[in-house]
Amino acid sequence: MKKALLAMTAAVAASAASGVASAQTASNVTLYGIVDAGVEVINNMPGSNGAEGTVARLNSGNLSGSRWGLRGTEDLGGGLKGIFVLESGFDIDTGTSGQGNRLFGRQAYVGLQNGFGAVTLGRQQNALYDLFGAFDPMGVGPRYSLNSVDSAFNGRVDNAVKYTGKFGGLTATAFYSFGRDNNGEVPGEFKVAKSYGGGLSYAAGGFSVGAAYDQFQGATVALQDRAAKRAAVGTAYAFGDAKVFAGYRWLLDNGVSSATAASTRSNVYWAGAQYRFTPAFQLTGAAYYTDTRNSDADPWMFVLSADYSLSKRTDVYLNVGYAKNKSGSALGLNGVGTVVAGENQTGATIGLRHRF
Repeated sequence: MKKALLAMTAAVAASAASGVASAQTASNVTLYGIVDAGVEVINNMPGSNGAEGTVARLNSGNLSGSRWGLRGTEDLGGGLKGIFVLESGFDIDTGTSGQGNRLFGRQAYVGLQNGFGAVTLGRQQNALYDLFGAFDPMGVGPRYSLNSVDSAFNGRVDNAVKYTGKFGGLTATAFYSFGRDNNGEVPGEFKVAKSYGGGLSYAAGGFSVGAAYDQFQGATVALQDRAAKRAAVGTAYAFGDAKVFAGYRWLLDNGVSSATAASTRSNVYWAGAQYRFTPAFQLTGAAYYTDTRNSDADPWMFVLSADYSLSKRTDVYLNVGYAKNKSGSALGLNGVGTVVAGENQTGATIGLRHRF
């Protein structure tokens, strides 16, 4: 009896082990992330009671937002895969969440993928974010980049259905959100906080080009008929150790943020270049110009970035920037409103980034 029981137990254990091994070959989950921290010195920062001054501080997320995440795939057969991503941003200087009370504030989605592309559901990046990191010299980083000029290039939407397809050098993406920023989905009020957009990019050899559109409606019933609409085009060309970039963004905001807000129309132009002096050392320069229609508040931003790779995963960098404001504009190196209105701003950050 004991021998029979032992034999049965061994058979069950072998069967379980075989099942686990089979599951492991059919699916996988990867832990990944970036940790980026730097010391910044920057002037003309807004202070309390309208004061302004220079500050030295430790920043999290300079070239890249600090994050950790899980991504997984499961082979469902016939070329079909189940996929998911859960990605959480954090501030390494304080250990707090980078997106408020959201556990996975950067991305959180599940979907299906085959040779025709992927359809995913959840909190996801917009088309500007998906495509334009390739056309901004500073890679749409959190600071000192195109994201400082227009944060929509770092945009995400809640409650989104999204398609992404890659066919050789062509990438296509489109999304629709039922409620953009943890809002919307109001019974009887279809437009509240709706958001949608899409884009295409193409890369061949050293040349790449892309275009994207993004639109979102007001976040309340009173504002649902107002919209912010953006369209952008960008290009990049790599030759030898050099790479050049250029782009344009159009914006029409019909007062989406407030019932008393006036419509605004603006254009953003940017250009830049990179040069890799050695396999480890790269220098990047960029200029960004905002032209606001019917206004003289047209700021410039200039950035120079030096990056040195200590290994494939770890690099050190120095970012130096200058924002030139006029007629009350308030473009700061860390974004609009991060400088005293009408004042120029100079800043520098030296930092360390590690990928895992």
